[in-house]
Amino acid sequence: MQGGCLVPAPAPGSPGQSVLLAPGSALMDSAIHHFIIRKDFHAAFEACEKGLEIVAKTEEQEPNCPRQGELKASLCIVGIQALAELNQWRDVLTWVLQHYGESEQIPAKIMQMCILLYTKVEEQVEVREATRSWLHHSSNRGLPGYSSVAELYVLHVLLPLGQFSEAKELLRDDVGQLAFTKDQMQTALSILEDHEAKTTDQSHPTPKNVPAEEEKTTEGAVARRLNAVLRLLYRGLSSAGVTAWSRIIRRTAALLVLLYLLLIRMDPALPSAYVWILRLYGLWQQMWNAMFGPYYRASS
Repeated sequence: MQGGCLVPAPAPGSPGQSVLLAPGSALMDSAIHHFIIRKDFHAAFEACEKGLEIVAKTEEQEPNCPRQGELKASLCIVGIQALAELNQWRDVLTWVLQHYGESEQIPAKIMQMCILLYTKVEEQVEVREATRSWLHHSSNRGLPGYSSVAELYVLHVLLPLGQFSEAKELLRDDVGQLAFTKDQMQTALSILEDHEAKTTDQSHPTPKNVPAEEEKTTEGAVARRLNAVLRLLYRGLSSAGVTAWSRIIRRTAALLVLLYLLLIRMDPALPSAYVWILRLYGLWQQMWNAMFGPYYRASS
């Protein structure tokens, strides 16, 4: 993660302030030299640490000095980039808070850098709470970079984390009203709703239709099993005798088996059940003719 460091131009100050901050400014130049020219990120970070110690002492002697704030922010920006190059990105936010005390006191440009850094390593949860507190603090709402922090928070923190409800609520509350125009707010809401719909579709996929060939194969297997059962049943009953009553008993048993298969084991509405319904009807006619046909012929 290499790149140049943009350092704010020094603001005019009293001679006493310039003398106190001179060592810090020199360390700032040293940090930039080690970072950009020498690619020595350890030395760059150490120079930033020493420079921040000098700034802290100066703040105790002359608080509320604008030049102190600019130098402190510049040292932190180089220090953040050095930590990122050293693959110590997990320590970035903790290190920044050591020098600013609370997340609400962090400058907007440093908060933006933290969000982008943790987004790049896909660890947005690390900066979520700090950014939320920063946005809701009243002293930050007049800062020039407030809108950029709010946009990064919605699209690069809450959106990847799937916090759609919180993002929509933030857009509609005081933060959204202050940070976004109506068009920007509508665009952000559309992006959130689109991602939310995609996430819902992925978590509740529609069931796949069973291919027709598989359904036919299943029905054919069921039909073969039913045929085998009926053949075994007929062979068992045939060995008992060949009288008229044995034939009636045989057909009655087959009728009962068909009824059981159709009503219990199969769905009569399926196309595969049509063949067995026809066989059931045929068996019923044969049983009727065998049992009552002689009576009707004798009567006629």
